Amino acid sequence: MNLSMSDRAILINAIRDIPDFPKPGIIFKDISTLLSNADAFGVLMRHLHARYSSYDLTHVAGIDARGFIFGAALAQMLGLGFVPIRKKGKLPYTTVSEKYSLEYGVDEVEIHIDAFSGVDKPRVLLIDDLIATGGTAYASANLINKVGAECIEACFIMGLDFLSGQSKLRDLVEVYTVIGVD
Repeated sequence: MNLSMSDRAILINAIRDIPDFPKPGIIFKDISTLLSNADAFGVLMRHLHARYSSYDLTHVAGIDARGFIFGAALAQMLGLGFVPIRKKGKLPYTTVSEKYSLEYGVDEVEIHIDAFSGVDKPRVLLIDDLIATGGTAYASANLINKVGAECIEACFIMGLDFLSGQSKLRDLVEVYTVIGVD
């Protein structure tokens, strides 16, 4: 399902640009204004529901922390369970972790070892607000697969098309971005 031009405009107009954040030369895409706009958030969630209602998913997994917002809402709309993928040290039970490279260092995400227990052949949608270089998303999709589920697709509200994150992630899983930014 494709986003209509009018719905795309609603979403783009609901996202605030903040120049020089977090450092000079960066234009930060602030989704808090989309979240606080009931009409725009509704457009987005109806679009995601229409897209994923036929995917035969068992769960939605969201990446810490903005992926929790979209993922939990979508999981509820689809009648599915929600699984958080968190930064290291934030989950209270036994976890599996995956490291990934940052511009200057390494970070790590975790998932509960039993996140998909009780479900035969779990089929999972991974969701987050933005894909840039793709390190966190790649590690998160790997985690889903490591604990015995299948990551069916990775969805992002925005994709920074000028960076390599989407193409790197496509080596592992299908990728869908609602809005691409050049």
